[in-house]
Amino acid sequence: MRHIIWDMGGTLVNTYPEVDRVLCEAAFGDAEPEHVRHVTSLTRRSIAHAIATLAVEHDLAPRVFEEAYAGLKERWRHRPAPVMDGAREVMARVSGLGGLNLVATHRDRASATDLLRALDLTVDDMVCAPDGIARKPSPAMNLLLAERHGLDPAEVLCVGDRPIDVMAARAAGMAASLLVRPGTSVTLPDDAPGALVVASLRDLLALLD
Repeated sequence: MRHIIWDMGGTLVNTYPEVDRVLCEAAFGDAEPEHVRHVTSLTRRSIAHAIATLAVEHDLAPRVFEEAYAGLKERWRHRPAPVMDGAREVMARVSGLGGLNLVATHRDRASATDLLRALDLTVDDMVCAPDGIARKPSPAMNLLLAERHGLDPAEVLCVGDRPIDVMAARAAGMAASLLVRPGTSVTLPDDAPGALVVASLRDLLALLD
């Protein structure tokens, strides 16, 4: 593998703990462990799914959660969520081998750019679904990056934290690695087999030797 297409939230940047906390506080008024676990089970599908579900469960307007999430993104401009452990090392290895670090994210471009800048992370290119590109599990973002840079899909590893990242990679003819936090489990759909499941991004370094 020479190039990596990174998912952003939950993969390149450890955003989920803070997202889970603010949505939990909006829903329950606290961040008790059992409440956080419930919110976590929802956000791992998607933040939009979590907001929609919590709004129904607690008979609250979705904007309550949307405003809480927007406030968090604003705070990230000055106090960003941390880079995922091992990400800088893997990115440096890719660059050292002459490869590209690319990002395919569902996050809006302004938020994604602010987060990368605040964390002093440099990527070679980024595509954002809100710019009008089909969201994962569509392969559209991955294929657009490959086309822009003339990449051989066989030399691209897509790294994400949800099954839709694996599905998007497979549909683009690319290898996939799924980052799964210790103590959690993920079931891959039948049409997205063969992902390398890792508990640490550092495990990817061996693939780049």
